[in-house]
Amino acid sequence: MREGPDIARIASLVGDPARANMLNALMGGTALTASELALEAGVSLPTASSHLSKLMEGGLLTLASQGRHRYYGLASAQVAGMIEAIIGVAEAVGPKRVRPGPRDAAMRVARVCYDHLAGEQAVMMLDRLFDRKLLLREDNEIRLSSAGASHFSALGIEIQAKARRPVCRACLDWSVRRSHLAGTLGAAILDKIIAEKWACREKDSRAVVFSPRGRQEFKRVFLA
Repeated sequence: MREGPDIARIASLVGDPARANMLNALMGGTALTASELALEAGVSLPTASSHLSKLMEGGLLTLASQGRHRYYGLASAQVAGMIEAIIGVAEAVGPKRVRPGPRDAAMRVARVCYDHLAGEQAVMMLDRLFDRKLLLREDNEIRLSSAGASHFSALGIEIQAKARRPVCRACLDWSVRRSHLAGTLGAAILDKIIAEKWACREKDSRAVVFSPRGRQEFKRVFLA
């Protein structure tokens, strides 16, 4: 028996079609009930409960109770990053589907990836933050510069370091095949976008839709 991480165990958990659909549904950052996840997976509630138990045992999900309801969510940003990376690989080398419709087009422009912004707009934003030296590349890591800390503070964006969660992290974007910004800073930026009503979540989707004014403000603040 080889030593080290048990990759096969995690792969088997994610590789089941029903469980994969459940995990993908949770990528929007919203906790869901077993009944909701059963609908996403296209299985009965008892079958969904069995799948959810396996995902819980594997450390991929968390469970929170509120009154009579029990809500499932992804266990961590690390798990979300793994799912996003797998989506990218599937897009690149998996079987080709029919031509994407308008809903897919919106997802490619801007969407929620667990708790931060993803898509073309997010990739462009990270590029500009590097160009303006607000973020710095150090080997394979991203660091917030002193100028960047001042810049985001002036925008009212609170940056909090959390245990086991970096301030800045590159997350591979499946639709662009380049990185967007994750970490606590990425989450805070998305919070700012939603709070300022520059954009809103599309119902029953991970897509983030900018208003005309919001698009201009986002460009002025993050893409200029």
